[in-house]
Amino acid sequence: MLISDSMNAAINEQIGNEFSASLQYVSIASHFASETLPELAAHFYNQSEEERDHAMRFVRYVVDAGGRVEIPAIAMPKADFKSVEEAVQISLEQEKTVTQQINDLVELSLKESDHITHNFLAWFLTEQLEEVSSMQDLLKVVQRAGDTNLLFVEDYLARRKGKAMSKPAPLAT
Repeated sequence: MLISDSMNAAINEQIGNEFSASLQYVSIASHFASETLPELAAHFYNQSEEERDHAMRFVRYVVDAGGRVEIPAIAMPKADFKSVEEAVQISLEQEKTVTQQINDLVELSLKESDHITHNFLAWFLTEQLEEVSSMQDLLKVVQRAGDTNLLFVEDYLARRKGKAMSKPAPLAT
């Protein structure tokens, strides 16, 4: 086994955290879909898929490292949101929490001189920077738009999605 029992347990906990984040995003997306905010819904459905993909990266890593995958129970996500701002604020706080969780895994890998896991986690550090930054930007747009101008938020996300689609694909690593 290439990872210690303590690292295996910590990554299993993170797998649960990532799946939990995915479900929270499904809850937020479905809320926006029911409010006829299709761009916000699509954005958060996409976020859900990204979190699921993160969980699966951890799953594959544990298997490749010879560990044992044990996915913990996941709490029910919040389903009621008083406003778009509240839902996006929850998302931003969630991304900050996940960033701290990844930082804690990095610290454990350093403490254990687990360079293989440390190298694996580097991708997540970069990803979390993008996730927090993106959610902060969305929150600012939502705050500027207020509850009466949510179509501005929809337009922002539609334009952002168009820009993302027109960018060249990053080089495979």
